[in-house]
Formats: sequence, C-alpha cells, structure tokens
Amino acid sequence: MASIAKRDNGQWRARYRDETGRERSKHFDRKVDASRWLALVTASVVRGDHIAPEVGQVTFGAFCTAWSARQVWAPTTVLAMGLAARSVTFAAVPLRSLRRSHVEQWVKIMTTRGLAASTIHTRVQNVRAVLRGAVADRLIASDPSEGVALPRRRRAEQAMVLPTTAQVGAIMASADAAFRPYVALCAFAGLRLGEASGVQVGDVDFLRRTLAVTRQVQRADGGAVDVRPPKYGSERTVFLAPALVELLAGRVEPDSELDAWLFAGPPHQNTIGHRWRMTTKRAGVAGVRLHDLRHFYASGLIAAGCDVVTVQRALGHASATTTLSTYSHLWPSGEDRTRAAAEAMLAEATSCGPVADRETLASR
Repeated sequence: MASIAKRDNGQWRARYRDETGRERSKHFDRKVDASRWLALVTASVVRGDHIAPEVGQVTFGAFCTAWSARQVWAPTTVLAMGLAARSVTFAAVPLRSLRRSHVEQWVKIMTTRGLAASTIHTRVQNVRAVLRGAVADRLIASDPSEGVALPRRRRAEQAMVLPTTAQVGAIMASADAAFRPYVALCAFAGLRLGEASGVQVGDVDFLRRTLAVTRQVQRADGGAVDVRPPKYGSERTVFLAPALVELLAGRVEPDSELDAWLFAGPPHQNTIGHRWRMTTKRAGVAGVRLHDLRHFYASGLIAAGCDVVTVQRALGHASATTTLSTYSHLWPSGEDRTRAAAEAMLAEATSCGPVADRETLASR
C-alpha cells in the first residue's frame, strides 16, 4: 500500500510498506518528486529486490569479514581472499555508499603500483565475489564492480613459459637423486606442485603403470601443510611412461606401507621452492618455474597428436574449455594441416614421377 499526502508545512509525504510490512516514508518539496520516488520503491518491492535504507550501512570491510567466515574455502583461497580484501581502498565505506568509482580508483592504484594484470584480475574477481554476496543478502541492489575496466592480460601464448627439451633434460640431470623423481612427476606426468607432494606409495600401480591423483598438499597458516582432495575435477588416473615408473620405484623401500609418503614430509611448498631454485641454478636454467613443467607435459601430448579430451583428463582440468583456453595455441591450426597435407601430396607426386618415367623407358 502506498500513498502521497500534503503536510501542513507544505511538503509532500510519500509512504509505502516494505516486504516485512513496515511503513516507510520520505518527504519532498514537490509532489512530482514524491511520485517518482514512490513509483521506484514500490516497483522494487514488487520485484523483490527492495533494499531497506538502514541495511546497507554496514561497511564493506565488516561485511567481508562476516561473509568470509561463512564460506567453505581451501586454505589457499582463504589466503587469496584475505589478501584481496586487505588491499581495497574502500573497506570503511558503507555498502550503500559504495560506487563504481571506488572500485575504479582501487584498480587504478594497483595498476600505478605496477601489479601484474593477472594479479589485478584475480583480486578484483575475489572482491567481486564479496559484492555478489552482498547482493544475494539484499544489502545492495547491484554489484558496483560490474563493468569496471581492467588492464589487459597477456595472451596465453605470450605469457606462457614453455621449457625446451634441453632445459628439462638439464634440470633432471642437475636434480639430486631424491628430488629427481619429483621433477619427473611434474614434467612427464603433468602433476601440480601440491599433487606431486601428496603422492603416496599406494597411489602408484607399478604393474599397470598408472598413478592415482587423489590428494594435494597445500600451505596452511603457521608454516604447516594441509592435505586435502585435489582441485575440483582434478582427481584422475595418469598413465605413466615405463621409465618414469622405474624412477618412482627407486623411491620405494621394500617394507614401505601403502600410505607412506613417496616424498617424506610431505614436503612443504617453501621446501620444494628452495630445492627447485637450487636445481635450476646448477642446471644454468633461468626463468623456468616448476609449474612450467606442467606446460611442457601438455605440449608434448599435443605434439604427439592427443586430442583435447585426452589432454584435459591427463592434466585434471575441470572442463575441456579450460584446456583449450590455456593451450589452444599449441594445437596445429588449419593452416598447419593444409601445409602438411600439401607437403605429403607433393612428396608422393615427386617420388612417383621418376619411377614412372623409368618404367616407360624400359618398355620401349
């Protein structure tokens, strides 16, 4: 129910009842302004997206803290969300007063400070999750970060570091006997750092030459490690090369239990990072991350003619879309297939020509 009435002081009072039945009102000098405002708020009540005036007074920082406490996150997500929330410049701004300009200014500051475009995108996406939570809780009507321009990220083929076979060989040769199988799992089975750290003896089927990826090790607060299932969609069975199986077998003691860690600890991310830096330094290889070995593995599968679904399953991507968006530039293009077909035709034609001529001459 809504109404407009003129008061004794000459102002116009617009009244309505919200979805809870509470009466609300606002005063205007002109009736046309009161009518316009009343039409807007009553329409929002009917649509179900009405926001009570006092609700959005909670600050972004306070809501983010309360909202984050209700989420079920992996430890790495907790760290990433906390980093993004602490970096915003509008933590003390009430949600109802938060504007797109606040978000734009924050993005501008991060850009000026020289943060990588990928880092800015990640932080904005994390903060956007908080704002969407506020929309879902009906504390704000819309997400003020929607449509904010972000710095351009490098194309996948430009940003990706793809180690050469010689570089991987040098790293393998420079790794000590205990670390070499770890490097091999990343380079020739495509495991992520946390997945390689989480391998147990029972995960390796030495007879069938397969590896079951069923857990990962992540960094937790206080320098501890947290063992948990892999990323969504990443539980998988990896088919191992015979030489890799032999390398892993060297890590297993005769009396090892099936739940024994293949790499003692399991190793912490910082420990692996230190050993990787020492190994690449000895190998004389610079600018290659341990995660780049995963790209090396993917490129090898693609070069061998594996299709998208095969590569997706080997890498543990949640969807083929992820695989394509990351590695589409490595698959042969239409131009490559056209050239290869023409080359095969040319080779066949030129190889048959002289033979046909010799046969003709011999028959004369």
